[in-house]
Amino acid sequence: MGFKKLMASLGAGGASVETELFQSDVTPGGVVQGEVRIQGGSVEQRIQGLSVGLQAKVEVERKDAQGNDVEYHQDIEFHTQQIGGEFELRAGAVHNVPFALEVPWETPVTMFMGRHLTGMNVGVTTELQIARAVDKGDLDPVNVHPLPAQEALLDAFGRLGFRFHGADLEKGHLRSTRQRLPFYQEIEFRSPSQYPGLKEVELTFVADGRGMDVVMEMDKKPGLFGGGDTYRSFEMDLQSYQQTDWADYLHRWLAEVGGKRNWF
Repeated sequence: MGFKKLMASLGAGGASVETELFQSDVTPGGVVQGEVRIQGGSVEQRIQGLSVGLQAKVEVERKDAQGNDVEYHQDIEFHTQQIGGEFELRAGAVHNVPFALEVPWETPVTMFMGRHLTGMNVGVTTELQIARAVDKGDLDPVNVHPLPAQEALLDAFGRLGFRFHGADLEKGHLRSTRQRLPFYQEIEFRSPSQYPGLKEVELTFVADGRGMDVVMEMDKKPGLFGGGDTYRSFEMDLQSYQQTDWADYLHRWLAEVGGKRNWF
């Protein structure tokens, strides 16, 4: 192997990729369209494949050697799509490869009412597979807006006086849901004064093309005989959701759990 080819296999003077998204605003179940530009390096190289995917920063919990809970963040690529096969890339040559990347229905929401949800980091990854090397492009952020049914629930929480606090992605699986991804999203709201027994509510959406599971984790304020978390879940139809007054529907459950503070 010549010196230039050796250095190219180590990443010096080799091929590189740059990705352009035609539209960075998407919804779950939609498509991200864009183009990958492959720039040949100083020597000819054998390209083995080209793929794009979606990546999220996920919170992971585990036990350390002493049995203590430890939290850290992990970048998880949760969907990939091959968009190119093998070919010879000549030195200095340029190849443009268009793509249409499907967005899974469970993709976490990162935007609501034009505002980025604090803690959310989702984007498109690009990977160029080269003989003896892999070139990964930068993460290209995407803005994932809620589905209309998800927006209806988020809006209902706002109408009830809840304040958005934050959002995170947790590695794990929610039982009795249609979840397929290795993580789930929690959108956190601070409770208003009309629910004196509640501290906050965490909302999770798990959707597919047919419907959506909604899980609410209600954190009750501590009392002598109460406190801790209470869970409620229900299904939503993505087509007929408008037939329900969601603020009224949620209020009944929230008032039952947090309408009074359990002092004794």
